[in-house]
Amino acid sequence: MWVIVLGGGLIGGVMARDLAGDENFQVAIADMDEAVLREFSASGSIQGVRADLSDGETIKELVQDYDLVVGALPGFLGQNMMKAVVEAGKNLVDITSWPESSLELDDLAKSNGVSAVVDCGVAPGLSNMLVAYGASLLDEAERAQILVGGLPVVRVWPYEYKIVWSAVDVIQEYCHPARVVEDGKVVVKPALSELELVDLPGVGTLEAFLTDGLCSLSETKIVPYMKEKTLRYPGHADRMRMLRETGFFSDTPIQVKGVTVKPVDVTASLLFPAWELDEGEQELTVMRVEVEGLKEGQKRLLRYDMLDYTDETTGITSMARTTGYPCVSMVRLMASGQFSRKGVCLPEFIGQDHGLFHRLLAELKERGIEIKETVVDPE
Repeated sequence: MWVIVLGGGLIGGVMARDLAGDENFQVAIADMDEAVLREFSASGSIQGVRADLSDGETIKELVQDYDLVVGALPGFLGQNMMKAVVEAGKNLVDITSWPESSLELDDLAKSNGVSAVVDCGVAPGLSNMLVAYGASLLDEAERAQILVGGLPVVRVWPYEYKIVWSAVDVIQEYCHPARVVEDGKVVVKPALSELELVDLPGVGTLEAFLTDGLCSLSETKIVPYMKEKTLRYPGHADRMRMLRETGFFSDTPIQVKGVTVKPVDVTASLLFPAWELDEGEQELTVMRVEVEGLKEGQKRLLRYDMLDYTDETTGITSMARTTGYPCVSMVRLMASGQFSRKGVCLPEFIGQDHGLFHRLLAELKERGIEIKETVVDPE
């Protein structure tokens, strides 16, 4: 089966290499950067294709020769990419997340006979699946909370933060209002708000603050009270709030000595090098999902913990592993015929399908990513 990965970035590349190591797939990767494509083509197992992935018509024509498409583009390109792939009648598994509703393309996907699994990363993705899975184990789910973050193992001043994906997407995360669900209704709150300290095994004390990470859960509302918080080392939120309120994250052009610039472009250009992982630097991904409710008339809290580190053997970062491997696991399930649902499939739909979800978890466990389930007596 021929698969094309749209986007040769840090996570797209990991997914392409993983699939290329499977004798069931022939793999191509599309990107605008010729240097990136040369690196993949040099391996001999991945075909590089130069393409402007910001253009829907280009994508539609490009994917015609492939059996299945994997999306790994920055968020601002995601919706346009998905629409083009669906219009081309090709099945899609995508890690991209964007503010607009993916369900807007559900009718189009069904009419074209397309299976489109969206937000199939770690958060959104695994986080949504675990909320849905936990809720389905209770007689009545009442509350759910997602805590998730990617961090360097060693804290280094001034940011104590490193990144393996788009800096622009991180900045957007700190600016976009956070949607939470309260009493079954969507309530909008400022990003970086509701700051609190949390203690997590193996990591220690982190700070947690609201971000707009519920994504499709704010539409499906499968639990009446839900929120997602991003995890960082203490002090990070204040630094980001200072930059945001001063205007460093603004996309409104300003004049600087006769030159028109967008502050966010300058900020991203400065922050991304400061946030890049140094060669050999270790990082981790930590996530805790809690779902609380009633089971046989008694209060019950289901807790799901994940702690993953950079693979020291391969050098693949934890964020790339935990984001990319759920996606490629879903690709394998789709390619083998174990998943055939037509239309747009939100990640929580996978969590509600226990057989499918357990197969996906088994795929992840083979790659060293494990989810620990604990039943906790609520206080």
